Amino acid sequence: MAKNQSRTPGRDVRGGKGKGGRPQAGRAGAPGAFRGKGQRGEKNHGSRPLPGAARRGPQQRERGDLIEGRRAVEEALGCGMPLRSALVQERSGERDQALEKIAARLEDAGVPVERVPRSRLDALSSHGAHQGVVVRTRPFEYAELSDVIAAAGEGDALVVVLDHVTDQGNFGAIVRTAEVVGAAGVVVAKARAASVGVGAYKTSAGAVMHLPIAQVPNLARAIDELKDAGFWACAATEHAEQDVWHAPMGGRLALVMGSEGEGISRLVAEKCDFSCRLPQRGRVESLNVAQATTVLCYEWLRRVESGGEADA
Repeated sequence: MAKNQSRTPGRDVRGGKGKGGRPQAGRAGAPGAFRGKGQRGEKNHGSRPLPGAARRGPQQRERGDLIEGRRAVEEALGCGMPLRSALVQERSGERDQALEKIAARLEDAGVPVERVPRSRLDALSSHGAHQGVVVRTRPFEYAELSDVIAAAGEGDALVVVLDHVTDQGNFGAIVRTAEVVGAAGVVVAKARAASVGVGAYKTSAGAVMHLPIAQVPNLARAIDELKDAGFWACAATEHAEQDVWHAPMGGRLALVMGSEGEGISRLVAEKCDFSCRLPQRGRVESLNVAQATTVLCYEWLRRVESGGEADA
């Protein structure tokens, strides 16, 4: 598809070349994912139900959301995120000027600051990288899918769709990449998927506060809505026939990434217009989902900025 050319809403182009001229490698095929080393093979879970009313558990709602790490806390302060309270590591013999500066900013913003021993912060930390500060904020407010589509505008745009990615570290890293390349938003499932929590705030370096993230009850239906808005849906799977260099990765693209262990479900894969894989020469199984998403997002950005199509 040439630059700025959009699809006809609702067009089904699986199994050949679409009327708009976009090359097609057939149905997305067997479920698959770019998995990390040591993870077992994929399973076909296309028939699994997708509950629409699933929410975060009551314990998470009572606790609120925790943000840890100095950079993430500074991002929260910088964008005016409402913070309920802050826990800052108690002063030691040698004062940490950078940490004291953050504590002063919190107090200036009217956030109650409590000095606590490091052990308490360690107990709250998702992976021990709190750097002496943890703040509690209100539960994250997710966007609607319509907000993501509106943010995409009319021209070239990227939306990253995560098919039940469960690790918050991977989720946060993906959001960070999506924000850096200028994606319109990220779409995730409401059930059995990572949500915006401590780990995602940390690994996204605050990007979750700058990018629309939509939770949807049904990913297949969400892809249909994106296609109606002119997006082409690409399934990233190691089972694809064409590699990313020859796939039509520019224009308005909904990039669908599968879960860490099971990949893309059959129902979601069948909604995609084409699939692609990353070429591989080494011996390890493949990249994990966050690393693979970074490569694919930058390939979209390269195509959009150069106005280029797939390699010949």
